[in-house]
Amino acid sequence: MALSVARRVSSLQPSATIAMANRAKALTRQGREILQFTLGEPDFDTPRQIKQAAIDALLAGQTKYMPTLGDPETRAVIAAKLRTENGLAGVTPEHIAITSGGKHALYNLFQCLFDHTCPGEAPREFILQTPSWVSYAPIARLAGAEVVEVHTTVESDFKMTPAQLRQAITPRTRAVMLNSPSNPCGTMYTESELRDIAAVLVDAAVSIAPDLVVISDEIYEKIIFGGIAHFSIGSIPQLAERTVTVNGLSKAYAMTGWRAGYAAAQGEFGLRLINALGTLQGQMSTNITSFVYPAIRAALTQCADDVESMRAAFARRAVVMTERLSGLPQVQTPRPTGAFYAFPDISAAFGKTTPTGRIIRSSVDFCEAMLEEIGLAAIPGEEFGGIGRNHIRLSFACSEETIHRGIDLMSKFLSDLR
Repeated sequence: MALSVARRVSSLQPSATIAMANRAKALTRQGREILQFTLGEPDFDTPRQIKQAAIDALLAGQTKYMPTLGDPETRAVIAAKLRTENGLAGVTPEHIAITSGGKHALYNLFQCLFDHTCPGEAPREFILQTPSWVSYAPIARLAGAEVVEVHTTVESDFKMTPAQLRQAITPRTRAVMLNSPSNPCGTMYTESELRDIAAVLVDAAVSIAPDLVVISDEIYEKIIFGGIAHFSIGSIPQLAERTVTVNGLSKAYAMTGWRAGYAAAQGEFGLRLINALGTLQGQMSTNITSFVYPAIRAALTQCADDVESMRAAFARRAVVMTERLSGLPQVQTPRPTGAFYAFPDISAAFGKTTPTGRIIRSSVDFCEAMLEEIGLAAIPGEEFGGIGRNHIRLSFACSEETIHRGIDLMSKFLSDLR
């Protein structure tokens, strides 16, 4: 009997980030030393207060089912954080959905915003500036969206202009994605730039796309070091009730394995959307792990000093990474201002050959050759979209020593190309 899986899954590409990281780990298990610049995972341990809060809850017996969208106490803490830190004045606990990481929040949101169309019916559009995180487009397509890419460049610091956005919006536009600071680019919008983007969105919502929604992924909001203050577009009153703010604790609090994320949406539409998300989540995973809720509260109320310590370390690493990459004559790198990624253009290596005879025709070839020949793992830029095909992503969520060793290897790799 020939068995098959659903087309929507069989046609789905695996995450390039996870795939390359897994290949690097497999080589490590074989005894090879591999320098990892792949996953966006801080090398710091979760702060003690967070772990202790979970331990105390576990020992106190908080091991049962919880409300699907989270317990009232934790939703209230997240709402207070968003009001005071992000300016989302209309957020209440009822406007919060707690999810199994930020990716889960995004998946649920796309499922709630898009429908699969009937034959002959045009799908709704999802505007995505590229290069962008590898999972936005696949999960949007799974929900039935047509992805409309807005291409950005090194010269623009990988930021979409208001004119580009205006041109991309049509009556079929359902959602616009924003991610600042950016994965993979490591750059971010200023408040002024986001206000200019908001002006286009407000006008378009009146004249072109009346049910337009903005999804703002702010997972890296606390990892900034380029002199640009983080700004939440949902704090702009004219967009407040059209914006869904997505965040989580993985990056800023070194809690990647805890799987704690959330989504917030203000106003009457926000309540309907969050309740819809709860209905969907109730048929999927229900609540997140019960004793993680006190850990979320501890993170958001007790760990500002730990977050600042980690942010300062990332800032130092960003300087080291930028200085070292700028010393490579064949590489062009925008200066990172947020998150913990560098996104160098390595296209000058295309058409050249490694000492083992590999021809470099793409960033995939470049990363595979570095992994196999010098033991350095990076992420090829193809799946980030747009001009990403000329780039690789290097995560500097690792020690300064590792950065120096890695760029030393990369420098020799480039100089050995013929």
